[in-house]
Amino acid sequence: MSVQAQGREIRILALGDSLVAGYGLARGEGFVAQLEAALRARGIPARVLDGGVSGDTTAGGLARLDWALAEAPDAAIVALGGNDGLRAIDPAATYANLDAILTRLAARNIPVLLAGMLAPPNLGAEYGAAFRGAYERLARAHDVVFYPFFLDGVAAEPALNQPDGIHPNARGVAVMVERILPAVERLIEKARS
Repeated sequence: MSVQAQGREIRILALGDSLVAGYGLARGEGFVAQLEAALRARGIPARVLDGGVSGDTTAGGLARLDWALAEAPDAAIVALGGNDGLRAIDPAATYANLDAILTRLAARNIPVLLAGMLAPPNLGAEYGAAFRGAYERLARAHDVVFYPFFLDGVAAEPALNQPDGIHPNARGVAVMVERILPAVERLIEKARS
């Protein structure tokens, strides 16, 4: 595989909310730790930097972006928007915040994997389509690696979630990591080219 055993450690910022921060999980069970372990198991020297803040919205992620970039990442995973959907924030505002984040990362030549999110179904089909569409439009506009749904295979699966039905348990995080790994490997290829 082209991303394996290629020199120096690659530093990947995971900018997100509780799904990145590992809400309700023991140390080592969250997304950051499991993703780093999965990359290293594939022979990819990677360090995943924890830029997850529980409860954060896309506006919060934008506000703390410069702080998060202080660790000088080579690449970034942007996994924000779940709380925007839970709070029924206008998808145009979500788009604008993510657009600003992606623009600032591009200005620093940091390749991005954009992890999409879906709105809760109780907000209706129109809101859901606008919310999902914001991520699709951003992915096209910024030419980023796009993973359409961060919780793919985990959302609405009781055995893979904590009792709140929103946050994945350790098994759920393992499914998330397994599914997003090919996209992360594409991100690493972009960062190394």
